[in-house]
Amino acid sequence: MNINSWKDILRKSITSADTLKHALTDAEFKEIEEVTETYPMRVNPYYLGLIREKGDPIWKQCIPDIKELEDIEGLEDPLHEETDSPCPGLTHRYPDRVLLLISSECAMYCRFCTRKRKVGTHKMQISMSQICRGIKYIEEHSEVRDVILSGGDPLLLSDDILNTILSKLRKIPSLDIIRIGTRVPCTLPQRITKNLCNTLKRYHPLYINTHFNHPYEITDDSVKACAMLADNGIPLGNQSVLLKDVNDNPECFKNLNQKLLKMRVKPYYLFQADYVKGSNHFRTPVKAGLDVIEALRGHTSGLAVPHYVIDTPGGGGKIAIIPDPVIQRTEENILLKNYEGKIYEYKIPVENGENSILQSNPQIRVKNQISLS
Repeated sequence: MNINSWKDILRKSITSADTLKHALTDAEFKEIEEVTETYPMRVNPYYLGLIREKGDPIWKQCIPDIKELEDIEGLEDPLHEETDSPCPGLTHRYPDRVLLLISSECAMYCRFCTRKRKVGTHKMQISMSQICRGIKYIEEHSEVRDVILSGGDPLLLSDDILNTILSKLRKIPSLDIIRIGTRVPCTLPQRITKNLCNTLKRYHPLYINTHFNHPYEITDDSVKACAMLADNGIPLGNQSVLLKDVNDNPECFKNLNQKLLKMRVKPYYLFQADYVKGSNHFRTPVKAGLDVIEALRGHTSGLAVPHYVIDTPGGGGKIAIIPDPVIQRTEENILLKNYEGKIYEYKIPVENGENSILQSNPQIRVKNQISLS
């Protein structure tokens, strides 16, 4: 594979319904064309080739749907990224970390994207001068120790431009961690080249969070891409989005996350789909996400269980949604439900004078399963 092959693949991306015409009714063809006037389409040949049948989990993620135009409920900028932006392309919401947009392109335009309002349009033009202003902001704010590079997809930049940006960031004494959010290990794994890996590994500690949503996205190419990154000392995490009729069932995530762990990719976040305009048809009840987490806990390795979070509308940040195992809590004990649905008691330590003592065995009383009936 020559070093430019990923560029060749990207260059052959489809941006209209013409290539799909053989699989569409006349009405569907017109609907896709109508949607792309508002929300652009880009699907490269590699990711398009993962589609097994019309309407499958890959199709739904990348092919426009007329429902995108029927959504009047969602928000243009649900996470208030622009409200919390002290300079263009940079969001500073949390005390010690910032988000910096460095790319306006993606290898595939996800139909549920948080930045759907501008990705692939003239609204998302990112210049090097803008990036440098963001880097200067980080340099001037010593409380910032962690930067997340996003876009678009940062890894669609050339190796030379990436090297320039990373070298500028790494010169900032107060900046400890560099993170890159990228979907190319999933959507264009050919982009992960030896030269790219050599560039990235110069700037440790550097982390990559990628984005796989379905087992169909695990291929020989994506396995190889993740292996190359991991072999160069880059820790890998995965951020999935819970999507209706794509992956909203426990077995799908058990399969996906076990495969990711074998690829040395740690399932990090499971996001509730954002409240973004044009994607309401992807959103699920929160119970669906809780069911996924409950089905994973105890039934597979804890390494395969991500944090289930809602990135709250209005800029409230990520809030973890956790299945509650506490059945009852008193000053003397706590009753807990395990992964099998069985109830167990744990005695609470109590103070006696100045010393803390246990009035009974502090161990979980596994042998004395509690019945609430």
